Amino acid sequence: MSHAEDHEGTRRDFLYYATAGAGAVTAGAAIWPLVNQMNPSADVQALSSIIVDVSGVEVGTQLTVMYLGKPVFIRRRTEKEIEEGRAVKMEELVDTNSENANKPGTDADDINRTLDDAGEWLVMMGVCTHLGCVPLGNNSGDFDGWFCPCHGSHYDTAGRIRKGPAPRNLPIPLAEFTDATTIKLG
Repeated sequence: MSHAEDHEGTRRDFLYYATAGAGAVTAGAAIWPLVNQMNPSADVQALSSIIVDVSGVEVGTQLTVMYLGKPVFIRRRTEKEIEEGRAVKMEELVDTNSENANKPGTDADDINRTLDDAGEWLVMMGVCTHLGCVPLGNNSGDFDGWFCPCHGSHYDTAGRIRKGPAPRNLPIPLAEFTDATTIKLG
């Protein structure tokens, strides 16, 4: 066996490894832009958290803000609305889950749907869970809450679906009071 034959195997191995390495780098360079384009754009990332001043929201009124491209209803409920919401029994509800990102895994009891323990502040996404329409507020519908005129979904004073084709309660986004008059969404 000559000296050249002894190194023939290692040269061939080197060529295999070099070719495989170059192929892996090329594949990674080709795939990276495809994966990277699935990340959220800069404008979406900038809106992933917003601060809302609620000092001007009077009892019985609602403020609508845009968050992640969707309307969010911030309602300061009256005593009557709170009483109506808390009087509802679970067996009367279509969806018994709170749909509250702040309190995951809880039932749809009124206290699990509001931002504060007193039940005065209700913050929820303003998109009907049936087909994505925007429900009308200001004590609309059969349950003095919100009504989606497109297909007839009725929500109560806590944003829970009570009648119509919508399958779920209006979702509640991550939200918290940062001080007495400011709510942070996200």
